[in-house]
Amino acid sequence: MSMRVFQKVIDEGGFAAAARALDLSPAAVTRLVADLEDHLGTRLLHRSTRRLSLTVVGETYLTRVRAILQDIDEAHGIASSQTLELAGVLRVLAPPVLATHILGPLIAGFRLLYPKIRLDIEVASFREPPIEDFDITLMPTDAAFDGNVIARKIIASEAILVATPAYIKRTGSPATPQDLSGHEVMRLKAPGLLPRVWRLFNSECQDEPLDVAVEPSVWINHTDTLLRAALDGAGITSVPVDLAAPFLSSGELVRVLRPWITGRLNLYAAIPSRKFLPERTRVFLEYLTDRTRTEVKNAVQACENC
Repeated sequence: MSMRVFQKVIDEGGFAAAARALDLSPAAVTRLVADLEDHLGTRLLHRSTRRLSLTVVGETYLTRVRAILQDIDEAHGIASSQTLELAGVLRVLAPPVLATHILGPLIAGFRLLYPKIRLDIEVASFREPPIEDFDITLMPTDAAFDGNVIARKIIASEAILVATPAYIKRTGSPATPQDLSGHEVMRLKAPGLLPRVWRLFNSECQDEPLDVAVEPSVWINHTDTLLRAALDGAGITSVPVDLAAPFLSSGELVRVLRPWITGRLNLYAAIPSRKFLPERTRVFLEYLTDRTRTEVKNAVQACENC
């Protein structure tokens, strides 16, 4: 108690303000800090009628006290979370394609398990997501990732080339990456990508990537629109394997140019702090990770069998 009172005196800027914040009398606050100093055998505060300041020892002690009290609060929170029913609001931010294909299909199952956790989901495109404003932010990235962001890797996937059987019957299937130059190709518009150069990677070896010259018939910044156009037979496009898997299994799409891929993709769940993670956030992350990894595993198997 004395350590917490000492910290509150500094944070509030005085004994009277700390007493009001702690719902104690000023005399009780003064006595507790004095008892702490007596126990330590040193002065922690310089007192005057006009101002209050820390001694050198007090500054060092306060730094350790803050860390200790935070650890205690987190330990209490973790212990309480094991006995209290999970409840509250969980705020999630996701870009449209992840909201549709990853987040949306998980909601019903999660709500059955945790009916008192309410999901507040924001669907928006972003370049610099406001991570601090949400409990979880879903972020698709390539293999490189900003190490300053606190995040958990959920899945790793690949982007493959697909088309409809009808398109392949009409035009023939490309036998080599260079054959793409003679096909109707549709590409995702993204910063840093050149529309007339398609970089491909051989997923079965570590060779250097191959840049192929193409003339896109469609170039758009929306994955679902590209997928819809491909399903209608408009040409060849690239989509993550987990998005393509249901259509590969049904025969609506076929993979072309195996084993060439257009990139490796990762999905991260960013959180605002490394400190105490609310239990509702933890269980959602576990559910998201388990379900999504299972779906991707099934997608890869479906792709290999089609």
